[in-house]
Amino acid sequence: MRWVLLFWLLAGGSYVGEIEQWRQKKEAALKADDGWLTVAGLHWLREGRNHIEGQEFSLRGDRVLHRGKALRPDTPDDGIVVGSKTLLVIKRADRFAIRVRDKRSPFRKQFTGLTWYPVQPPYRVEARWIPYASPQKRSVATVVNVDEQYEAPGVAEFTLQGQKLRLEPVLSEGQYFFIFRDRTAGKTTYPAGRFLYAQPARVGRVIVDFNKAYNPPCAFTPYATCPLPRKENHLPVAIEAGEKNYGGH
Repeated sequence: MRWVLLFWLLAGGSYVGEIEQWRQKKEAALKADDGWLTVAGLHWLREGRNHIEGQEFSLRGDRVLHRGKALRPDTPDDGIVVGSKTLLVIKRADRFAIRVRDKRSPFRKQFTGLTWYPVQPPYRVEARWIPYASPQKRSVATVVNVDEQYEAPGVAEFTLQGQKLRLEPVLSEGQYFFIFRDRTAGKTTYPAGRFLYAQPARVGRVIVDFNKAYNPPCAFTPYATCPLPRKENHLPVAIEAGEKNYGGH
């Protein structure tokens, strides 16, 4: 029994260290030159000429041009650098906008750091994975009133706090992307909800680790275009794990 307890303590310590390291990297990415704290503007384009930050962008159908060059949406390498700012084309549904990143953004200068619940191993849940016969199309609302289209591969089913719960992720960059809300929202966590990524299911199981639940970019800048949790992903329990609310947003 003593060896079992020692193994559990060592394993738990290793896990806590892993999560703490992950959280440090999360904060470093947020503060980086291309992190969300630098997002300082969002300008939706109209057909024809648009003047933004002293630059002219032309929207012609599904193309955005700058000085005759077509810019690819959501491609950092196609950014236009103007002093401390970088102007990038983004596309949301059928709309185009110019996102302004500024290394001198006030959000970056005034950043006070992330706050988290203590790491709690019980919130690392091994869920039963229920795949769909084929991915289901989902229309997901965003804070900018533009619905984005995703594919949902299935549902994660698990028990937490004595309740059987289900969360449906969408596919994003080869991973399961959970957009969820729970009863801590608007109290100790961000009001709109939180994000969580998980690796694709293996052998009918998927690890849903709420210690890695984090705030959407909208918690740090009003110029993000965050997706919102669908009603099906509103959990009837308080998930006191992961990232807490930031700065009274």
